[in-house]
Amino acid sequence: MPGVKAEKDRIRRSIWDRLLREGIARPPLPPHGRIPNFACSRAAAERLFGTPEWRRARVVKVNPDSPQRPVRLEALREGKLLIMPTPRLRRGFLLLDPARIPARSYSMASTIRGAFRWGLLLSRLADLGRLPRLDLIVEGSVAVDPWGGRLGKGEGYGELEYAILAELGKVGEDTPIATTVHDVQVVGERLPQDPWDVPIDIIATPTRLIRIEERPTRPPGILWDLLPEEKLREIPLLSEIKRSRGPGN
Repeated sequence: MPGVKAEKDRIRRSIWDRLLREGIARPPLPPHGRIPNFACSRAAAERLFGTPEWRRARVVKVNPDSPQRPVRLEALREGKLLIMPTPRLRRGFLLLDPARIPARSYSMASTIRGAFRWGLLLSRLADLGRLPRLDLIVEGSVAVDPWGGRLGKGEGYGELEYAILAELGKVGEDTPIATTVHDVQVVGERLPQDPWDVPIDIIATPTRLIRIEERPTRPPGILWDLLPEEKLREIPLLSEIKRSRGPGN
């Protein structure tokens, strides 16, 4: 869908440019090509912490990017099981149990390097099969809209993470998905979406909390017919799931 891709890229560039131009972006810089770190990311996270979805969650998946570090750290401090995807999903997921991490090391464990030190690597299908069902997902975003649309940085890994977990019955339509962003990342237009895009339920910014009242339906799992072959080559877990499903996938 070339037209959709071009429009998504245009919106991403406009957000990255604005964050940099208005001095909102925070290291790592420049924000282009990333889930951008932003000023007051802690304030956005604190709005999320006040929601009932956060308070009752015991198993939380959070992306490994810089602006969501306050979310990962708070999850550990509150005793939640924290699931983090490894970069580009090449080694699967990491499971961090705060009961097995010294409290003084929570800050380090909330980084991707620290998560590899303190977390349990779940790189095989059998490993993920032992995971409990997730109570909440927190995504990083480049842009979001008030109708549940979300744009990541354009590589599709957030969507694949959800698809893998949905395929294994660990998430579904009833699993709340939140994101923390700066206010300027909330656009007033409907974002273009592809069939594999995963709509969100909650947007937390430094100044407000937005709940999506009627979000679109999510993909039921991995859309094998639309999955690029290079992703199967790059992500061993995907290939293992495909083999386990047998012919026809």
